[in-house]
Amino acid sequence: MAIQWRKSSKSSGAEGNNCLELAEHDGEILMRESDNPDVVVRTTRAKLRAFLGGAKEGEFDDLA
Repeated sequence: MAIQWRKSSKSSGAEGNNCLELAEHDGEILMRESDNPDVVVRTTRAKLRAFLGGAKEGEFDDLA
Protein backbone atom coordinates (compact mmCIF):
# COMPACT_ATOMS: atom_id res chain seq x y z
CA MET A 1 0.00 0.00 0.00
CA ALA A 2 1.34 3.43 -0.95
CA ILE A 3 1.85 6.00 1.77
CA GLN A 4 -0.63 8.88 1.51
CA TRP A 5 1.26 12.04 2.49
CA ARG A 6 -0.73 15.06 3.69
CA LYS A 7 0.34 18.67 4.02
CA SER A 8 -1.21 21.78 5.45
CA SER A 9 -3.17 24.19 3.32
CA LYS A 10 -0.87 26.80 4.88
CA SER A 11 2.16 25.35 3.07
CA SER A 12 4.03 27.98 1.09
CA GLY A 13 6.51 28.24 -1.74
CA ALA A 14 5.95 28.64 -5.45
CA GLU A 15 5.55 24.89 -5.92
CA GLY A 16 3.99 24.31 -2.50
CA ASN A 17 7.18 22.57 -1.41
CA ASN A 18 7.90 24.61 1.71
CA CYS A 19 6.08 22.33 4.10
CA LEU A 20 6.11 19.45 6.49
CA GLU A 21 4.17 16.41 5.32
CA LEU A 22 2.52 13.82 7.57
CA ALA A 23 1.23 10.32 6.99
CA GLU A 24 0.04 7.33 8.98
CA HIS A 25 1.54 3.97 8.07
CA ASP A 26 1.65 0.66 9.98
CA GLY A 27 0.48 2.34 13.19
CA GLU A 28 3.16 5.04 13.11
CA ILE A 29 3.02 8.72 12.27
CA LEU A 30 5.55 9.65 9.60
CA MET A 31 6.90 13.15 8.99
CA ARG A 32 9.08 14.51 6.22
CA GLU A 33 10.04 17.82 4.65
CA SER A 34 8.75 18.22 1.13
CA ASP A 35 12.12 19.46 -0.12
CA ASN A 36 13.94 16.44 1.38
CA PRO A 37 11.43 13.57 1.11
CA ASP A 38 13.98 10.78 1.61
CA VAL A 39 14.42 11.66 5.30
CA VAL A 40 11.45 10.35 7.27
CA VAL A 41 10.93 10.81 11.02
CA ARG A 42 8.73 8.22 12.71
CA THR A 43 6.78 8.83 15.89
CA THR A 44 3.65 7.74 17.74
CA ARG A 45 0.27 9.42 17.98
CA ALA A 46 0.86 10.12 21.69
CA LYS A 47 4.19 11.85 21.08
CA LEU A 48 2.81 13.89 18.20
CA ARG A 49 -0.20 14.89 20.33
CA ALA A 50 2.15 16.03 23.13
CA PHE A 51 4.24 18.08 20.70
CA LEU A 52 1.20 19.71 19.08
CA GLY A 53 -0.21 20.54 22.50
CA GLY A 54 3.04 22.27 23.43
CA ALA A 55 3.09 24.14 20.14
CA LYS A 56 -0.49 25.34 20.68
CA GLU A 57 0.49 26.58 24.14
CA GLY A 58 3.41 28.57 22.70
CA GLU A 59 6.20 26.46 24.25
CA PHE A 60 8.28 26.70 21.06
CA ASP A 61 7.50 30.26 19.97
CA ASP A 62 11.06 31.36 20.75
CA LEU A 63 12.30 29.02 17.99
CA ALA A 64 10.18 30.61 15.25
